[in-house]
Amino acid sequence: MEFKLTKKERFFLQDAKIQEKVCIQKYENYAQQAKDPELKQLLNKHAYQEQHHYDSISLLLQGKKPDLGGNEESNSSEEQQSNTNQNKHSEYTSIKNNFEGTMENENEKVMCLDLFSTEKYISSTYDNDIFECANSEVREVLQHIQKEEQTHGEEILNYMNSHGMYKVK
Repeated sequence: MEFKLTKKERFFLQDAKIQEKVCIQKYENYAQQAKDPELKQLLNKHAYQEQHHYDSISLLLQGKKPDLGGNEESNSSEEQQSNTNQNKHSEYTSIKNNFEGTMENENEKVMCLDLFSTEKYISSTYDNDIFECANSEVREVLQHIQKEEQTHGEEILNYMNSHGMYKVK
């Protein structure tokens, strides 16, 4: 079933598509730079999900509603894999934390802070777009994407907190 978009919806979807492309590029670039296997895996997972967001927005711009169900299942299995890998890397992480002041850790901290700020910005942008969206199907997709963006932010925050890069008080 196809639908028509208002000019405003088309405008903010085109902007969101650009922002998602930037997110994909950041996650892929930072995943290549990351030395910590746990961080590398997290960034690759987020890059994959951002690509799904980009594809979903592309479909919306064509007047088609994307399938939202498929990505949630992969999130669940990816989260299980991530949890397994976190346990495997706990000894490595413990050793790595002893060298917190190294340049490697500082570079990863900067990458994480940049991605955390990006996710906060993207989530707030979706928040505004959702309120101004006249089409309920588009709104539903944007809410789904926003929830995943917030999860990305939470996962980055948890990573930084567990590695002494960002203290939540």
